[in-house]
Amino acid sequence: MYVGVCRAGLQLLFSKRAMTVEKPLSDTATLRDVVRAIEATHRRIAVVVDKEGRVAGTLTDGDVRRCILAGGTLEAPAVDAMNRNPTIAETGLSDSQLVALMRRVTLPAIPIIDSAGRFVRIAHLSDLDFDDGVKSDAQHFAAGIIMAGGEGMRLRPLTSLLPKPLIDVGGMPLIERLVRRLVKSGVERIFIAVNYLGHMIEEHFDGVGLGVPVHYLREHTKLGTAGALSLLPEIPNGPVVVLNGDILTTSDIANLYSFHKEHGAAITVAAVDYHIQIPYGVLHTEGVNLRKVEEKPSQRFLCNAGIYALSPDALGLIPEAFYNMTDLIGDCLESRRRVAVFPVHEFWTDVGTPDDLERARREIADQEI
Repeated sequence: MYVGVCRAGLQLLFSKRAMTVEKPLSDTATLRDVVRAIEATHRRIAVVVDKEGRVAGTLTDGDVRRCILAGGTLEAPAVDAMNRNPTIAETGLSDSQLVALMRRVTLPAIPIIDSAGRFVRIAHLSDLDFDDGVKSDAQHFAAGIIMAGGEGMRLRPLTSLLPKPLIDVGGMPLIERLVRRLVKSGVERIFIAVNYLGHMIEEHFDGVGLGVPVHYLREHTKLGTAGALSLLPEIPNGPVVVLNGDILTTSDIANLYSFHKEHGAAITVAAVDYHIQIPYGVLHTEGVNLRKVEEKPSQRFLCNAGIYALSPDALGLIPEAFYNMTDLIGDCLESRRRVAVFPVHEFWTDVGTPDDLERARREIADQEI
């Protein structure tokens, strides 16, 4: 088996547009290889073909993250996570026919095959020439909200005169990195919840050209990690993304949007892998009898990354009072609203302590943030 992925720079002229040629990977390709290939081209799909070049399956970013949720790692074989019954189309279909097919199955890209079932290329909506009078739905969050009202007590004395989101990491304040990441993902409405030294955050963005306006949710009293969302001027028509103002990540906001929409969740919680290595041999017992000795095992946990996708329904539950995101998650679970988990396999760190800050400053040089 081989994994075929779109590669930028290998192009053919096709019906007024440049199409990307697939360069297959060997059957030893891992999910990490697939993630890198998908991210390199922004095609959001990888294609698996057999040795004769016939399509055997496809992978999306969501497939990779679901594999991780099931206990897999980025070192797992790509074929283990693929969709073995993908939507495909044969060559010869017009652009309008391809667009109609993609809309019917709600996919932005599908593999194109020849009459023998061999892979030819990937058709992506952005490649196609069409105008059927139907306006495409926006494929991004209706708004992005950054929670930046905390006092950053664990970073004192650094935060005595400076709000934590304005701390410089690699030549740019943390919060500006988050705002620029939102803008890059297509978010056109940005809100920042401010409280402690909030005027300094507002003054900072007065002089920063971002291409989109920044609005402020001003907490006159502390409202917790979710209460400030009740200050939005109105509930947007689509889902919003909420980020803690003290994180640093390369996680793709557009992928979070797609994942949230695909699973129809009221809330999607981004999660990071956290491993604890136990430095001793662990004894497994039954009564007074020893059954097994496990030498220095590790435990894996999915931990809250401080990034959330919220549906309008979830936003409507938030009172204008002190209210934490954990309260909102609990209320959604209690009322049987769906809460999904989105594993973050990209770089992520929070900046909560001086040690965290120093680590972030060391690591940022190696990341494309």
